[in-house]
Amino acid sequence: MTLHKEGYIFLLASGLILTILVGFILAYLPAWASYPLLVLAIAFYGMLVQFFRIPTRSHTFGDNLIIAPADGKVVVIEKVFEPEYLLQDCLQVSIFMSPVNVHQNRVPVSGVLEYYKYHPGLYLVAWHPKSSTENERNTSVVRMANGQKILFRQIAGALAKRICYYLKQGQNVTQNQEFGFIKFGSRVDLFLPLDTQLDVKIGDLTKNGVTVIGKLSA
Repeated sequence: MTLHKEGYIFLLASGLILTILVGFILAYLPAWASYPLLVLAIAFYGMLVQFFRIPTRSHTFGDNLIIAPADGKVVVIEKVFEPEYLLQDCLQVSIFMSPVNVHQNRVPVSGVLEYYKYHPGLYLVAWHPKSSTENERNTSVVRMANGQKILFRQIAGALAKRICYYLKQGQNVTQNQEFGFIKFGSRVDLFLPLDTQLDVKIGDLTKNGVTVIGKLSA
């Protein structure tokens, strides 16, 4: 396991603040009050560290496979019209990322990043039906070698105040390549061809770079 680069400054600043707090506790509070507070401070910092963790994994690859872009729980599977770029009916698969999940995001398929757009917006809870169209979000579309286009969207939630993104429109991307990070709870939507054979159902847990979301038709 390693720590994500997005956590370095945050963890350093948090560690300094907690160190000052611990010093105050030890200097001014009696033992009966200081010990529980020390335990809480250590536990809180441990939660921050685990949030920025990047576990060591063996990734799944396949030219016709859609690999999970995020850790979390599948909360939506439905047929929808995608109005931003694809302009057609698609299968939408949404993965909700809680604060305890790994928050690194990975590209679900290989190809060319044909489209990218950042949308400022609201911070509705990530499972709200309108969060996909009204929250702060990043939309990406990868055109695969066979011409199929896969749209995926990072969506900020009520706690997520920063979406990090590392790709540039027009570049070649590979399956499971890191494309972003979302801080403190959020969601990732996938928009897939209608004939995609899904391998997940609502309530299933996913791991980025590992879980097969579905298989594309030949």
